[in-house]
Amino acid sequence: MPDRRGAGHPDAGTALELLVHGVGGTTPQEMLDDPRTVRITGDDTAAVFRRADDVDAESRPDDYRGKPVPEAYVWCNLTSGNSARALWLLLLPFMVVNLAHWMRPTTRGRARTVRLYGLLVRLAGLTLTVLLVAAACEVALDLAAWQCAGTRACAEQHSWLGFLSPAASGDGWWSHPGRRLALAAVVPAALTGLLWYLSRRTWSAYESQQPMTREPEPDEEPGGTSLGRPGFWYGRRLVARLRAAHTAAGLLTVAAAVGSAAARFDRRPGGTALLDALGWLLDAALVGCATVVVWVVCRRGRSENRLDQELDEHLVRRLPLAALVLLALTLVYAGWDRPGWQSTGRLPGDPTFGAIAFLQGLLVIVLAVVAHVLHRTRPDPRAAMRGLGGPAVVMLACALGGVMSGGVAQRVADWLDGAGTSIVGPPVLLTWQASVIPPLLVLLLLLCGGLARRAWRLRRAELGTVERDYAGEPRDTARTGRIASTRAMATLTDRAPLVVATTAAATLLLGAGALVGALTTDETPSGAADVTYAFVHGAAQTAQALGSWLIGVGFILFVTWGRRAYKDASARRTIGILWDVGTFWPRAAHPFAPPCYAERAVPDLTWRMATWTRAEEGRRLVISGHSQGSVLAAAAVWQLTPTDRKRVALLTYGSPLERLYGRWFPAHFGPAALTSLHAEVDCWRNLYRITDPIGGPVRLPGDCGPAVDREPLKDPLAYGRTVEHPLPAPILGHGEYQADPVFAKERERLLARLRPGVPGQRPQATPES
Repeated sequence: MPDRRGAGHPDAGTALELLVHGVGGTTPQEMLDDPRTVRITGDDTAAVFRRADDVDAESRPDDYRGKPVPEAYVWCNLTSGNSARALWLLLLPFMVVNLAHWMRPTTRGRARTVRLYGLLVRLAGLTLTVLLVAAACEVALDLAAWQCAGTRACAEQHSWLGFLSPAASGDGWWSHPGRRLALAAVVPAALTGLLWYLSRRTWSAYESQQPMTREPEPDEEPGGTSLGRPGFWYGRRLVARLRAAHTAAGLLTVAAAVGSAAARFDRRPGGTALLDALGWLLDAALVGCATVVVWVVCRRGRSENRLDQELDEHLVRRLPLAALVLLALTLVYAGWDRPGWQSTGRLPGDPTFGAIAFLQGLLVIVLAVVAHVLHRTRPDPRAAMRGLGGPAVVMLACALGGVMSGGVAQRVADWLDGAGTSIVGPPVLLTWQASVIPPLLVLLLLLCGGLARRAWRLRRAELGTVERDYAGEPRDTARTGRIASTRAMATLTDRAPLVVATTAAATLLLGAGALVGALTTDETPSGAADVTYAFVHGAAQTAQALGSWLIGVGFILFVTWGRRAYKDASARRTIGILWDVGTFWPRAAHPFAPPCYAERAVPDLTWRMATWTRAEEGRRLVISGHSQGSVLAAAAVWQLTPTDRKRVALLTYGSPLERLYGRWFPAHFGPAALTSLHAEVDCWRNLYRITDPIGGPVRLPGDCGPAVDREPLKDPLAYGRTVEHPLPAPILGHGEYQADPVFAKERERLLARLRPGVPGQRPQATPES
């Protein structure tokens, strides 16, 4: 039988316990349970801390023969630091579509189909950029400069538009329609510039963090996930290319909005031949530049098999510059004097927004077909929505972008013309899209009612289970009910695929109906229903009014939340929790998405683990991750060499590795990936509670499952008052796993099984006490 020297053996090296916190963040003092902590490496953004008494632990190995040196890796400032990050709320649709890239189903072979999946998601991300900039053009160019400034009644209500109004300024120089549009184009162009700046600044801080370079070992075999590839956490080149393409697309959208209005006037009978020719030349240049943008987006995906340090500097610089030059030429062209040109009606917004909506729906449908083909090659019964999670999330991202765009346009239109009599208002399609929100909400309310009924029935079933789990205790109906309710509510997480699938399918169908209604009638829903039955007309009026109100209230709440988060640290932390989950993945589909904090955190953890285990023969390490910290820990372990992995033990608790990531991101955290992780580390134990709505078992197949998953921890620790718990024990749910005595026991078992040099035996399933 092999030698099993553990933590107490005289030849065993110093052991390190590296703690990684979860969502929402915490302080090193709380993690280490000591008010005196010292930062030993890192900066103000992310750092490793020790207790003051453990700073020189390496020089006193005899003091740590029977216990590990605790360290805390604190990364919460990567997602919830300064107040400027509240602005990331504006990037929510981009973050959601970027998630869809990583939701690809597990597949065998099909390399071209996998590339097609990524290409379709990147194209969907490009349409979101165009949609956002088009919404800004609708507000600044159409509603403000074209309609309101061109109408005496509206311009008189807003004195700041007086110099743009022909009536108020006496046909001043800026009152020319083309010059009004050219001046208003500064707003969407500035928005595009802001997105470029935010993306470039975060790109310099996050994507430029180079992972640890390593040479493949002779006996190293490809793992079950791409997270272990050398270039996975280094997407610098792709993000730079996509940033250039999306910036150019935004500027070209502004140029098209300005130029199309002037060209439409020049192409009327009797128009100026020179301006007509210039308009056609600019259109050709815009089409050519747009073609290059689409080519750049489609041409190259991620380079994960190697650390790609190249940077397409000429493309990154010249493509946005070329688009900026075209925009400048278009503004000059539009500002040229055109006698007799007046602004009437609205700019051609309906075809623009209609084309975007149609293209987005088409991309979602094609993406669903591709995802289904991939899923069929290697079916995963635990995969969310049978592999269709990615297309559904793309649909939700497009819907979210449409709601934000329509909300801005509706609110600005109401502000400019509250009575609704002086200007035409936003495009009809935006009104139709707002009108489908009430029926969608009704459907979601019915679904939530069904889920609530299911949770109530499950609660009733859990009442007997709770009584059996705490047999022999005096009965307390209220206490039993609270425990049963917590268990029932924790299961709602597993119903998320149903909610997402229903919302995405309903959004696609209702959006298609709104598009058809807007393009075929060219009227608002209430206007189109004038000639129908009174009931239909009343329903259309109600949906239109309620939808406009809901979209306005939603936009106001969105802005209010962002403003509060800018000033309030607690609200900012809440936003940080959302971002902890949404920005774990690198920016692969949209460069304007919030930055990926894991591109800093994973290299940090990898460097720390590698430098510790390599510094001295016999050193051992337990990386202990809670919640999202367990995902970071697993990703960092995959980045180690096989030799280093064999000197690392993994302890996860409250972990969403399988329950959330394994189901929604099966290609990266599916059964094959988690099984390979179990085989590559020395040992792994996972703790969870059935009252936890986030964490759960890893569910490895065969004998691996019991070796990793411990039986669910008891929660609460005591039903009533006991000698150990004289006061009522709380229901902990997702938090305070370290307060359970089982946590310390499992950590000791892992340390005891780690041996210097040679990996120890894997833990066997043991009866739970």
